[in-house]
Amino acid sequence: MSDQRWLPGTLLGRLDTAARSRLLSIGVRRSVDASQVVLHEGATESHIVLLDDALAKVTVAMTNGRQALLAIRVPGDIVGEISALNGTPRTATVTACRPSMIRIIHRSEFRAFLRSNPEAAMEVAGIVADRLRWANRRRVDFASYNVKVRLARVLWEIATAYGRRDPSGVVIDIRLTQAELATLCGAAEISLQKALRALRSAGTLDTGYRAIIVRNIEELRFAATDGGQEPIT
Repeated sequence: MSDQRWLPGTLLGRLDTAARSRLLSIGVRRSVDASQVVLHEGATESHIVLLDDALAKVTVAMTNGRQALLAIRVPGDIVGEISALNGTPRTATVTACRPSMIRIIHRSEFRAFLRSNPEAAMEVAGIVADRLRWANRRRVDFASYNVKVRLARVLWEIATAYGRRDPSGVVIDIRLTQAELATLCGAAEISLQKALRALRSAGTLDTGYRAIIVRNIEELRFAATDGGQEPIT
């Protein structure tokens, strides 16, 4: 299995070949349909899910009954690791964005794998830390930037990490509604729509049915840095 299949930030992308093979071998492979829930918020189960050939979104329920989008997960990522490590209920719902293949790994087997592979355990700890850092950065963004800049920063991160290059630009074909994108940016939907119109008018991107085409990735990055005033990492 080629190392290039897995993005560097994912668990499978971080592991060496031997550890990756051991982790894959203990997972039970299953297929899931588009829009199928893989993990339910509040559930007391404690297995982890390894995304083999999968794209998923992570959401939490809000008090008004809507779902807030927290993150996107891609092939090579793990989800459900918090419950597996500390035995607490699921903190979010994970839903497949397209027909996918996943691997179910029981908590006892996952913990045994980490004990026998200390380098892998360090990588899992690093992933948890990265996700916390990302969440903290979003909080800073919400307090520091207007909606257009926040949207540009989110889209730039998604496009550079998960976008598919095409003659028309960089295609973000993750199935995201405007309401989900608004929650990811910490904005009201009407403000999100205004920011999208501004980026479309500038020729930076186009929007279609649950797809966004970044026409000019450098212009998007410029918008994400608030006109070159702030760095983006």
